Amino acid sequence: MKIALVTGGSRGIGKAVSLKLASDGLHVIINYRSNDVEATKTLEIIKENGGSGELLKFDVANRGEVRTVIDGWKAANPEKFIEVLVNNAGIRKDNLLMSMDDSEWDSVINTNLNSFYSVTSSVIKEMMYNKSGRIVNIASLSGIKGLPGQTNYSASKAGMIGATKALAQEVGRRGMTVNVVAPGFIHTEMIEGINESDFRKLIPLGRFGKPEEVANVVSFLVSDSASYITGEVISVNGGLYT
Repeated sequence: MKIALVTGGSRGIGKAVSLKLASDGLHVIINYRSNDVEATKTLEIIKENGGSGELLKFDVANRGEVRTVIDGWKAANPEKFIEVLVNNAGIRKDNLLMSMDDSEWDSVINTNLNSFYSVTSSVIKEMMYNKSGRIVNIASLSGIKGLPGQTNYSASKAGMIGATKALAQEVGRRGMTVNVVAPGFIHTEMIEGINESDFRKLIPLGRFGKPEEVANVVSFLVSDSASYITGEVISVNGGLYT
């Protein structure tokens, strides 16, 4: 059974990805930072549906904590390795740059971009040693197009896209793939406060997306069917921006 680690895997897109990968037959490690109730609920759904999973609590923005917890998991599971990584954890703290304070910039960059380095660097050596690995990074429309009021968020997601393209070239000869899924407006807590009616008319498909629609793309990218796809950015945005 392949093992997948999904950061921010207890809610929103991360929850949908965790449930989908478990239904595909993977053992899913659900990472979360603080909400024990939601994380436990997600794991219970997986098990109720006959899937396999476990919880792994750490703050992706804390590099020392990331490495300590993942190293602890590896020590407890010496004959296993994380073969699939979905870097999904992310936050928004929107503000105009002229009004943005240091904490709004730093917290978004640390959680959304620096976590990519911290988590990926903690599992990639085992992938390379075993010549097998799938990494999917959840970026955003903001990282491709840029959105006003989101210079911090756009920078973090654009950085993730650039890192993906570079890493895909570094590890390709080891049989590994690295790709990006870039959602647009998806019905999750991340878009709370956004007036849907204002944006829905801009979307060619006329609606916001569902987390499961993002999860289905992730499922494909980590499967054997996508073994010749790497360094790509796949948008899931209803045609809002292409």
